Amino acid sequence: MTITEVSQKYDMPQDTLRYYERIGLIPRVNRNKSRIRDYTEEDCKWVEFIKCMRGAGLPIEVLIEYVGLFQQGDETVEARKELFIEQRNQLVARMEDMKNTLERLDYKIASYEQKVVEKEKELRRSGE
Repeated sequence: MTITEVSQKYDMPQDTLRYYERIGLIPRVNRNKSRIRDYTEEDCKWVEFIKCMRGAGLPIEVLIEYVGLFQQGDETVEARKELFIEQRNQLVARMEDMKNTLERLDYKIASYEQKVVEKEKELRRSGE
């Protein structure tokens, strides 16, 4: 696949794909005879993985560390697992914070809705 096709498939700017390749988040993509990037299925799996992890808020630095560990082979399985456990715990904490914020927003919205209803009743009474 070309970078244009990958960009469209994963809804990711081409500049981001180039950046991720440059910093080592995705492996160096092979190029065809015309020097155009030619993404393999394996390359696309990396793009999808990184997009998922970034979407969940994992920092680029952590993902670079993960990719480095992955490239070292099976002797880093435990380190990769620990890295993901730590990131999972942080994600759970962020989700809890977001849940609390959502509940607070819902409360505020409900209180404003109540004020709007009261104001409308007041206007109807004054217009009678």
